[in-house]
Amino acid sequence: MKIKIFLGLLVFATLLSCNTKNNVEQKEEEHEEHNESGIVILNKKQQEALDLKLDTFQMRNLTTTVKTNGQLKVPPAATAEVTAIIGGNVKKIKVFQGDKVFKGQVLLILEHPEYISLQEQFAETAHKLEFLKQEFERRKELYENNVGAGRDFQKTKAEYNTAKARYEGLRSRLKLLNISPEKVLKGEITSTIAIKSPINGFINDTNVKIGKYVDPKDVLFEISDNTAIHADFVIYEKDVHLVKKDQKIHFTVSNKPEKEFTATVFAIEKEFEPNSRAVHIHAKINEKTNGLIPGMYVTGHLHTDGKYTRTLPNDAIVTEGTKSFIFVVDNDAMEHDDENAEHDEHGSTQEAGHEESEEHGHEPEEGSLAFKMVEIITGDKDDKYTEVKLINPLPENTKIVMNAAYYLLADMNKEETEHEH
Repeated sequence: MKIKIFLGLLVFATLLSCNTKNNVEQKEEEHEEHNESGIVILNKKQQEALDLKLDTFQMRNLTTTVKTNGQLKVPPAATAEVTAIIGGNVKKIKVFQGDKVFKGQVLLILEHPEYISLQEQFAETAHKLEFLKQEFERRKELYENNVGAGRDFQKTKAEYNTAKARYEGLRSRLKLLNISPEKVLKGEITSTIAIKSPINGFINDTNVKIGKYVDPKDVLFEISDNTAIHADFVIYEKDVHLVKKDQKIHFTVSNKPEKEFTATVFAIEKEFEPNSRAVHIHAKINEKTNGLIPGMYVTGHLHTDGKYTRTLPNDAIVTEGTKSFIFVVDNDAMEHDDENAEHDEHGSTQEAGHEESEEHGHEPEEGSLAFKMVEIITGDKDDKYTEVKLINPLPENTKIVMNAAYYLLADMNKEETEHEH
């Protein structure tokens, strides 16, 4: 009898031990599943504090590059120096430095007695020409009918042609001064002239004051059309043989180092600068040029071949040991986290009470994003970008963290360390 009782207790203890072990293993598996490795969740405030930037892979050429620098410039055809055809006193200024102007827009008004004198001369010449024309036609008719003397006809013809040339010359001068010859012939004489813009562009410099007398040689305004702006780079002698038309240049401007532009080489100068032993190359900017101003310093990389590859900024890549990683937005992880949160809330309410439920069962804040760490293999590099090779493919247009990747790695390691304790 005692032996039977002992055997029964032994069997019961064995079954109890197995059940306890299975429960512990099941809880460990559930806990391990809930705390998925490589996931970081940031709320909206954390994203703003990090100035987090998201983007997709960028195709760049990292095989052969030539570092270069230079300035933004506009071509001669897109710049203008405004002068007065005839000197005068400044009566009214219509624009200010930095203003956008259009071709034909009035910039300032000049006045001077010489303008009146010029119009008087034109009117007198016009009336005299009318008389000489009639006299010429009369003498011509007499000469052709052998009535008038040839000498008188030739004299009248010379006077008529002289008056005609003077008339056309005065008429052209009035047009250059933006004075209407037709109005002058009607007796409308003005003491002022309008100086107009010869091109579309922006006023870069002014050299006028009310009442100031300006000579024809004085530059009143400098205007440049910034829509025609291009990048002027310097290439040193050792790299000149690598440069060809239609090559691409990635560059940044000094006041916007975070914004990158691309340009295409369209002209290569054929003469070295004597001191620096360098040539200038000119490249057309491919993006919109809003905010770019002539004279800005630029730094770029000239790509000397056409092999492009998938890249990311260096700040988007982190390393742990010998491996490299990036962080991508993972919406599925956020949904999975929501489901686990509901499960934890239910379980903790039954097993540990309301306090533990509040700690583990809250939902993610609105605007939060989940980021998953993905292993990659890095390739060629330059100053700011690294070639990226994927071990496992990612969906097209996957959003990737472009900066602060080291912060996400540190935050993830911190959470894992706290969990272990």
